[in-house]
Amino acid sequence: MAENASVTQLELFFDLVVVFAFTMVTDAAAHDATPKGLLKALLILMLLWWAWIAYSWLGNVIKADEGIARLAMLVAMGATFVIALTIPEAFHDLPGGWYGPLVFVIAYLVVRFVHLAMFWMASADDPQLRGQVIRWAAGSLTIAGTLLLIGAFNHDNWQIGLWFAALAGDMAWTMIAGNDWRLISASHFAERYGLIIIIALGESIVSIGIGVAGLPVSWPIVVGTLLGLAVSGLLWWAYFDVAALAVEHELHKATGERRIQIARGSYTYWHFPMIAGIIALSLGLKKVLNYVGQDEGHTLRDALHGIPLFCLYGGVAAYLIALVGCKQYATGKISVARLVAAVALLVLIPLASVLPAMAALGLLCGVLVALILWETLRMAEPREEIRHGSHV
Repeated sequence: MAENASVTQLELFFDLVVVFAFTMVTDAAAHDATPKGLLKALLILMLLWWAWIAYSWLGNVIKADEGIARLAMLVAMGATFVIALTIPEAFHDLPGGWYGPLVFVIAYLVVRFVHLAMFWMASADDPQLRGQVIRWAAGSLTIAGTLLLIGAFNHDNWQIGLWFAALAGDMAWTMIAGNDWRLISASHFAERYGLIIIIALGESIVSIGIGVAGLPVSWPIVVGTLLGLAVSGLLWWAYFDVAALAVEHELHKATGERRIQIARGSYTYWHFPMIAGIIALSLGLKKVLNYVGQDEGHTLRDALHGIPLFCLYGGVAAYLIALVGCKQYATGKISVARLVAAVALLVLIPLASVLPAMAALGLLCGVLVALILWETLRMAEPREEIRHGSHV
């Protein structure tokens, strides 16, 4: 793969399955909007993320749409689709058919073992990479696979605990297993993660539409949907206008272990809270539009409260904090304004809980507008340098 390589069409096709999986996670959280329900949704999202990031690294070493890699990607897509289909049964098996939690885990392990097999072949002529693959697989897949399988045959708190331990062990082992991975194209890697952010934001827009699907169009629905779209658009701006470019520039400049560290820290780890934040926002937007559309007995005066409100505001706060962490890890610079905005959103939750749902959404949008205007005007010169200067 060349340094200036782009994401292949097959990788984009793979991500279409991820879109469906994200939608299923949002639906699962919406149907069980309790703290435990959110924890279960978060665990499923973490498993999906950990499966997806494996292929973001693989696609940077091999040509994903050539030879046996094409077949491997299609097999992984099929297994990922099965994961998405079994999300409603991941913690509660439905009567009839196969045992849902086990099917979920088997499909997940198929995705992971296909990835491992492809990395094994890709490292045939690279002893350093082969050693890294062996170290990583010996701890990562062994720990995760065993705990996930045991958890599938347990229930409720035991299953949650075992699956959380599997993910924690997997992520921790990946961090300490070494920095001998290969990252050939910084452009491809950054583009891959930018696209998954767009996909997640797209899912938030789908949630807006689902929230008013089948309801007669009215001015509250039009205003509410436009406010929701504005929030998603402002989150897009916060990521792509400067932050993503600054991190990508550092990834381009870095070499050796430092490049691997930025890729793993800024992208593999810090991008997950962004995705989780967007999915939480999707749940909040879906509920707001239910209220705005006066569905299920709601009126325009009703306030959003509880888990949906926390997801609406807390999801955006988590996204902003993760963006700060992502950029800081790569560049060493902290975006204070974004931290202030994130804290402000959390502080405003009590106020939002007594406002009509549409007003709460408008307040959220207002905070993001203020943040983007402040950054655009206050940081005009460094913004221009990052966006149009010569860095790479």
